[in-house]
Amino acid sequence: MSRPDPMAGAAERIDSHRKGDARVRVTDAAGKPVAGARVGMAQARHAFLFGCNIFPLFDYEGADHDCYASRFSALLNFATLPFYWGSYEAERGKTREAHLRRMAAWCAERGITVKGHPLVWHEVWPKWGPADPEEAKRLLEARVRGIVAGFAGLVDRWDVVNEATVSERFQNGVGAWAKRDGALAMVREAVRWAREANPNSILLYNDYNIAPEFERLVADLPASAVDAIGIQSHMHQKTWTLDRAWEVCETYARFGRPLHFTELTVLSGEPGWMKPAPWPTTPAGEAAQADYVADFYTLLFSHPAVEAVTWWDFMDGSWQGAPAGLVRDDLHPKPAYDRLLDLVRHRWWTGHAEGVTDADGRCVLRGFAGDYRVTASAGAGTAATDASLPRGGASWEVSLR
Repeated sequence: MSRPDPMAGAAERIDSHRKGDARVRVTDAAGKPVAGARVGMAQARHAFLFGCNIFPLFDYEGADHDCYASRFSALLNFATLPFYWGSYEAERGKTREAHLRRMAAWCAERGITVKGHPLVWHEVWPKWGPADPEEAKRLLEARVRGIVAGFAGLVDRWDVVNEATVSERFQNGVGAWAKRDGALAMVREAVRWAREANPNSILLYNDYNIAPEFERLVADLPASAVDAIGIQSHMHQKTWTLDRAWEVCETYARFGRPLHFTELTVLSGEPGWMKPAPWPTTPAGEAAQADYVADFYTLLFSHPAVEAVTWWDFMDGSWQGAPAGLVRDDLHPKPAYDRLLDLVRHRWWTGHAEGVTDADGRCVLRGFAGDYRVTASAGAGTAATDASLPRGGASWEVSLR
């Protein structure tokens, strides 16, 4: 028997799962309902997180920085910041805290939500890092607690542990810890440190190993341990079929936690892994990348369990030197960027919705989940306020003055 097309019904799922009804009641200064008031709402931000890592933000200067910043913020509302231990503290006791604070503050000023990545990982290990598991565990506890508490309020989302299902293969302190105690115990311990350091944080476990080991680890984690499941989807060598993408969503959604596609890579050049430079983008590759990006994002956006998608990297020539960007290495937008911008800021965006209140001063407006500017007017009375619309809907009251 043929399997149903996962794209069939995507538009209907998006309408069902990504929108909500705003039930608005307009009153006068005395609290009485106002009939015939004109009500409008204009979207200012998505609730869904459309992201990318923003590692080179301050590597650019002058006009290049302005171009990178404007292209990024025009499309994306979510940014991953680099907390790799080996680069964050390359020399013991000397950290890049000030640099990361500057990046996080820049994002906050522009309404871009941030996530720190990663706190515990067997790669990008500091040269001075210990090989002994107990010593590594002691230092990692201090690192996790210190960073999560220190950045609270500025960075409240974290990939706490990265790729623990394969950690024991590595010859360093994390590898030794995972081999001694097991991946599950390591993840539970590290997540506990982070939770205690900032109870208001949103914590993820992140992995590329889409295999039974990953499923078992997540299944065995207590429901209170992680707030979301991070799924990597690097497609340097071959893109996933859409059937495969839907299957991954369904597989991990059964654990009852939101899904974040944390590292999405689709090439616009010759496929491969760690190819020698130059590794160019091509017109045909860019066209294929754009078509796939439109379908893949539509599929993920239509699945109710997915709440974030993070592209990896923003521009060509970054990780592995691959042509994996949404923009070229000169920061010029590729077709994939334009297609995604059309989806995120037009087709999946409530630019303006209007209605008129009934005799009870009520009207219902529908829009994509997110933050809105809400206005109401009747006669000489006007009002404006900011409100958030979750996908389940909300009730707002607006008082004319």
